[in-house]
Amino acid sequence: MRLGVLDVGSNTVHLLVVDAHPGACPLPAHSHKVELRLAQLLDGDGAIGAEGVDRLIAVVREALQAAEDKGVEDLLPFATSAVREASNADEVLARVRAETGVELQVLSGAEEARHTFLAARRWFGWSAGKLLVLDIGGGSLEIAFGMDEEPDAAVSLPLGAGRLTAGWLPGDPPEAEDVRALRRHVRAQIARTVGEFARFGAPDHVVATSKTFKQLARIAGAARSTEGQYVQRELKRESLEAWVPRLAGMTAAQRAELPGVSEGRANQLLAGALVAEGAMDLFGIESVEVCPWALREGVILRKLDHMASA
Repeated sequence: MRLGVLDVGSNTVHLLVVDAHPGACPLPAHSHKVELRLAQLLDGDGAIGAEGVDRLIAVVREALQAAEDKGVEDLLPFATSAVREASNADEVLARVRAETGVELQVLSGAEEARHTFLAARRWFGWSAGKLLVLDIGGGSLEIAFGMDEEPDAAVSLPLGAGRLTAGWLPGDPPEAEDVRALRRHVRAQIARTVGEFARFGAPDHVVATSKTFKQLARIAGAARSTEGQYVQRELKRESLEAWVPRLAGMTAAQRAELPGVSEGRANQLLAGALVAEGAMDLFGIESVEVCPWALREGVILRKLDHMASA
């Protein structure tokens, strides 16, 4: 069947259409995404303003039309941290439902981490052993660890690249003092969670997902996206540590000229790099392998599993 997953994230609203059935690898058929930046549309009270809600509704309608055009039989709509943490989340969800008919399922941070972990486990298989999975989104950082398809530990921290950029790095390029303050904040937040994972022992394989990690790996020399998803891509901590001060000295326009960095994501790449560097350092990780699958694929795989057991 043709499934669609509609991901209302902190940076983008992304419709991914796949051809899938239980027991088979989901094959991407169509991708439609719009950069909405919900995480940066929150007002002083933490609410998504009327203009932001109007834009969200328009983008959801656009995605619905694209899903219909592509013959989607079943749509799986969900929202992550930007909607989850908005002070008017219930009002936003009600308006989206009333004006589009779409019932957005709001995933908790732990659910995000578990779905992403499942996607990474299915991609790398059982031979990968104990997996540690890192995912940097626009609003949050997810960390998950385990031997099975359900992680033994899963946490979500408010360390998304978009959120941190908006709250901590107003300059372009940012002030050195702001960068240092953000670095201290990021590491203090991550350090609180290290002990929760350390009791399970060292991972056999460390995996990173998300656009942030893909872009960081690309500027550090990983293969282009045009070379396909089956090419191994790695990001070494040594390379990342060399890039962080360089990114800090660049404007967003200069970062957008780097290989693999999109104009829309360039402004938040430094914050994402600080989170990636902090996580790799505090968890003692020398390198991560970039996984092509992440949250959206995890949601699809979970749906297929439910279909198979029904």
